[in-house]
Amino acid sequence: MSIETSQRIVIKIGSALIAPEQDGCRSRYLLNIAQFIVQCRAKGKEVLLVSSGAVAAGSHLFKNKDKSSVAVKKAMAAAGQTEMISTWERFFDFPSAQLLLTHGDLRDRDRYNSIRETLFTLLEQGILPIINENDAVTTDELKVGDNDNLSAMVAAAADADCLIICSDVNGLYDKDPNKNPDARLLDTVGELTPEIYAMTGGPTSSVGTGGMRTKLQAAEKATSHGIVTYIVNGFNEDTFSGLLNGANPGTRFMPYDTPMQEAVHWMTHTASEQGELIVEASEFDELSCDELSCDDIVAVNGDFSAGETVLVRNEDGQKLAKANSNYSSCLLNFIAQQDKDIVTEKVQDSIGPVISQNDIAVFEERKS
Repeated sequence: MSIETSQRIVIKIGSALIAPEQDGCRSRYLLNIAQFIVQCRAKGKEVLLVSSGAVAAGSHLFKNKDKSSVAVKKAMAAAGQTEMISTWERFFDFPSAQLLLTHGDLRDRDRYNSIRETLFTLLEQGILPIINENDAVTTDELKVGDNDNLSAMVAAAADADCLIICSDVNGLYDKDPNKNPDARLLDTVGELTPEIYAMTGGPTSSVGTGGMRTKLQAAEKATSHGIVTYIVNGFNEDTFSGLLNGANPGTRFMPYDTPMQEAVHWMTHTASEQGELIVEASEFDELSCDELSCDDIVAVNGDFSAGETVLVRNEDGQKLAKANSNYSSCLLNFIAQQDKDIVTEKVQDSIGPVISQNDIAVFEERKS
């Protein structure tokens, strides 16, 4: 499996490639990436670009300022975003479009579907989407936090079949290559096991926000949607000629044989839970087939509205699923505190199930 067979590719570029010295955008590493995008399009492939770098690109404009300040970082992002987009546009003789997203946009189902429609329309018109997190306005509650995971969410939303994450190392090693000369590069990873995650270290770049762990998280999101994923060295120009020739210049993560359905994938990997439902352990052995009723609930944690996503746990603390709650935490708290016979007799029949079968995403470990 190589990008030769891929028709829709998402490529993620980090801040260190955009603004390696944090003094504005530089073309040193971007030219090879831009040529790769051009050549992919010439082969009839659709490309989406997820580009970090707004804060790094705008940093040099804020002299004598405390750059650790949240307000200053947001201003740097606002100023740097225009420089970053104009830098990319200089490389292309085809149109591009800017999409600035927050996790709040992606975790809301209606807005998520709107994003999908926008991406599909841009691609149909031959326009290159350039996507970044909206750092100028996002808050801790609404941000993805790193563009590795954002790129995987975008790849899933766009129904891509290939995700390329550019890093400052060649791929995933079995141990930290900066400390261990005998570290071995993994060519292909078939499954992201706890042992694979244990190989990750911290970021090697002082500019970006994501380390190898966030890249593995992104690979897990993408491969579960059926998207082959590569982690490659974006600083090495041979990387992109290798990809174009069907080679694997980094680490390739193989997609699931049976990808998650789109709605289930969104709930599992994109929607964030706003609260928790604690249920009786014995009641949920067949969660993927049953509906959650009022008398299954032991406790309700958090404050959420009807229609928001919740995490479902059993009394032992095991995570069972994510699901959309048909009712608010206020009502469910009231129900949970009532006598179960009364709930079953007088409440359950009148309000219906708390969670419907179509709104449940069962965690993979329970599908053995």
